[in-house]
Amino acid sequence: MDLDRAHAFAETWVAEWNAHDLDRIMRHYADDVVFRSPIAARLVEGSNGTIRGKEALRAYWAEGLRRNPGLRFEVVGVYAGVDCVVINFRKQTGALANEVLVFEDDLIVSGWGTHGPE
Repeated sequence: MDLDRAHAFAETWVAEWNAHDLDRIMRHYADDVVFRSPIAARLVEGSNGTIRGKEALRAYWAEGLRRNPGLRFEVVGVYAGVDCVVINFRKQTGALANEVLVFEDDLIVSGWGTHGPE
């Protein structure tokens, strides 16, 4: 993935999250996506931080949005890899975090949410 495409995706990503538009967010994910996050470990009992499948990911994020109605992100940096994008962003709390997203056939097949100190 080139850097221009990564930046374009990050602009879309942040707009969709800031709009809290789960339907638009989910259109980027493969049905068999695997997503890992320490926040998922806290919110989804028994997950150990790993969410498997698009519907389970949707349910996790729906709960996150429900618990955080003021959720808002600001993109700080965007990085491109061979088949991945890293989006460094600041949350509404001021804390920094990253999404590491791996693509296959233009859909995200795996991802990691990484978080610094709150």
